[in-house]
This record gives sequence, C-alpha cells and structure tokens, in this order.
Amino acid sequence: MYNTFMKPLRKSSAAYFKELDKRAKKSRVHRAFQLIGLEIADLLHDRKHKSLYIKLAKKNNGQSLLILAKSVAEREYVKNKGAYFMRLFKIKKNENSHHRR
Repeated sequence: MYNTFMKPLRKSSAAYFKELDKRAKKSRVHRAFQLIGLEIADLLHDRKHKSLYIKLAKKNNGQSLLILAKSVAEREYVKNKGAYFMRLFKIKKNENSHHRR
C-alpha cells in the first residue's frame, strides 16, 4: 500500500542532499601514507596531483619524502615546486638504487 502522506524524497530533504554533496567533496584520511601525501601536496601548493603524492608516500619512505618536500617548499626561487620535487625525487631514487648494487 502506498502512503499518500509521504512527499518525494528529493523535495522534502533538499538540505539533506546538499549536506551529502558537501561531505562527498571533503577529503578523508584513513591511513598514514594518505596524510603524508596530502601534506606534501599542501607544502608544494599542488593539490591537483595529490593522488600522485599519496601513491609515492605509500610505496616509499614517507618521512624522507616529507623532508624533501619541506626543503623544496623553502626555496623561493622555484616556480613549479611539484615538478622540482619530482626531479629531486627521481635523482635521489636513482642514487639509492646505485648504492644497493
């Protein structure tokens, strides 16, 4: 039996759906490497590539990545801090792989 007193869900709770949309856009952190990746993105002013930094933090030492990002963030002459960070990261990664051999 259909309840004639009920309003359509969309009309009766527009504010509720607005709140759900607002919550969906917020970042949620469940693991430490996600937080480190977001911190790196914030330090480098590069939130557009936050998933890249999260992936790097997951697969590499997050603390050394944070140290590298902080040193890049302090350099005022660097225009594209995200690209500079990635360049230094690749150089450091290559150095580490040569030392292991």
